[in-house]
Amino acid sequence: MSSRQLMVNLTLRELRTKYKRTALGWAWSLLNPLAIMVIFTLVFRVFLKIEPPTGSPSGLKNFPLFLLCGLLPWTFLVNATNGSINSLVTNANLIKKSYFPRDLLVASQVVAWLISLAIEMSLLTLVFLIMGNFNLLYLPVVVLVMLALAVFLAGLSLALSAANVYFRDVQHFVGILFQIWFYLTPVLYPVSEVPDRARSLYGLNPMVGFVEAFRDCLYHVRLPSFARLGSLLLVSVFSFVVGLWVFNRMEGRLAEEL
Repeated sequence: MSSRQLMVNLTLRELRTKYKRTALGWAWSLLNPLAIMVIFTLVFRVFLKIEPPTGSPSGLKNFPLFLLCGLLPWTFLVNATNGSINSLVTNANLIKKSYFPRDLLVASQVVAWLISLAIEMSLLTLVFLIMGNFNLLYLPVVVLVMLALAVFLAGLSLALSAANVYFRDVQHFVGILFQIWFYLTPVLYPVSEVPDRARSLYGLNPMVGFVEAFRDCLYHVRLPSFARLGSLLLVSVFSFVVGLWVFNRMEGRLAEEL
């Protein structure tokens, strides 16, 4: 079986088993972010009275939509990374019995969750279109940012999944890291709320660029700057190259460690 065919089969397996034997099936991929959106909207918009920023130049001022533009890519990050971290451990028997490119187990997780993100983003884009707050010419840019984010996560997941085989504490450490990382990413608030003196350090967080790029296209209805898009592509390629290098260095003893 070719690597391409194996990749397709592994991805289809993940898609089929994700919501297997659930009454709502794939509807859960939409209900989960919507439930989180409702909770955060009640807490931050209704109770704490936090005002959403006004889209520039769109003029839109809507906290749930502002939130979803950051929440969907963040949820993709968490789901794809958490699924990938344990992909080698949960497929230990398969790895021990036969040889195949083990990185496909990680890649299939990222691709499966990318498909979920594509569905969610399609519906969010449809909402913006109905509201007259989206330019279809920006759709290729949204797709480009989604693919760049997937490449970034593939590199991160390759490194973490291999490390988790040797050190099972990695998955627990990542859980704590995500809690901190979430509040260092402008999901609930605009970047303008970050103090100027901390802005340069804050910008080192790659998820800041991804979230802002999605908001530029969808909420503000403007193209992200070429500098932002270029930096996202560079970060994605760098993450993938480093992640693949780490995975290849650790792959030799995976079967023995498992």
